[in-house]
Amino acid sequence: MLNYEIWGNSVQTWIVSLLIIAGAFIVVKLLSLLGRKVIKPFIGRTNNRVDDIIYYSLESPLKFAVMLLGIWIAIHRLVYPDHLVKYVDNAYSILIILDITWVLARLSTALLQQYWGQRSDGHALKMMPVVRRTILVLIWIIGLVTALSNVGVDINALWGTLGIGGIAFALAAQDTVKNIFGAFTIFTDKPFGIGDTINVNGFEGTVVDVGMRSTRIMGYDRRITSYPNYKITDASIVNISSEPMRRAMVKVGLTYDTGADKMNEALDILRGLPAKVKDVSENPSDITAYFSDYTDSALVITFYYYIEKQGDILKVTSDMNLAILAAFNKAGLNFAFPTRTLLVQRGGEDAGSRDESVPGNAPQTPNS
Repeated sequence: MLNYEIWGNSVQTWIVSLLIIAGAFIVVKLLSLLGRKVIKPFIGRTNNRVDDIIYYSLESPLKFAVMLLGIWIAIHRLVYPDHLVKYVDNAYSILIILDITWVLARLSTALLQQYWGQRSDGHALKMMPVVRRTILVLIWIIGLVTALSNVGVDINALWGTLGIGGIAFALAAQDTVKNIFGAFTIFTDKPFGIGDTINVNGFEGTVVDVGMRSTRIMGYDRRITSYPNYKITDASIVNISSEPMRRAMVKVGLTYDTGADKMNEALDILRGLPAKVKDVSENPSDITAYFSDYTDSALVITFYYYIEKQGDILKVTSDMNLAILAAFNKAGLNFAFPTRTLLVQRGGEDAGSRDESVPGNAPQTPNS
């Protein structure tokens, strides 16, 4: 029974080959158990991180290499046609080089995380995912080219083929390429960072993520909008978080019966209010109040002040408006509003009406 041949090999030979593969699988499981029970606790007690990085880089590729070795031994015990031997040898050559590439990729990312991720500033840390992906792509391209070259593939012809295909691919994926370069521009030029509040062409919100393709911004309505990176780099960006203070403006209209003395009093009141409202700059150079306009229904005062960085813009604006209202009412300063005066002619003449600006007074109807 054991001497019965299947595809040119005895049953005994097939059984031994399968047992070799099973033995390789058992060795992999024993290595996993050894790593979990012995190696990991040991390196966890050391003070340096080098041993952790080496173990992380070698753990999975080493298990894969053991399985490759077991399958290699099992296959080469069998008898099969010569043309299949070449294919198997080429496949194993590619797999071995890719396994080494896997080690280098894991080692590079672990070292990058250790020595860049923990020692870089905020902007460099945000750039690390892009650098990591770029390094991985380069390592795997080099590994794949080396593997193909090792089995006799004409790399120059391959590059030529890839060049023609690359042109077609670049035309089809030009927006993707622009977005990737846009991500590099954002990370290197640093117009904003994650967590900053920005204004992009009129849209205002907080940056929650910068990816390879797009930048995600959360608006004040808590909705997230994704902008392609190349549009972000081409847009006019206002980084609100980086401004030291926010300038606010108020226009106040007083009635036309306001005298010069009352107008000066109103200006003095406005110049003194920043000292009474929290998170408003008290620096005299940041406070401007002046009598700016004669309009149809009001004498207009324009008032500028600065909200400090830590202040809530909406709350501070509301507090300032309430302070203006309370101070002007206390001082007897009347706010203007549009009015209409109706004129009625006496006798048999036709009656008519016209609009006049009578600021600060309720509509009046003369007795006829």
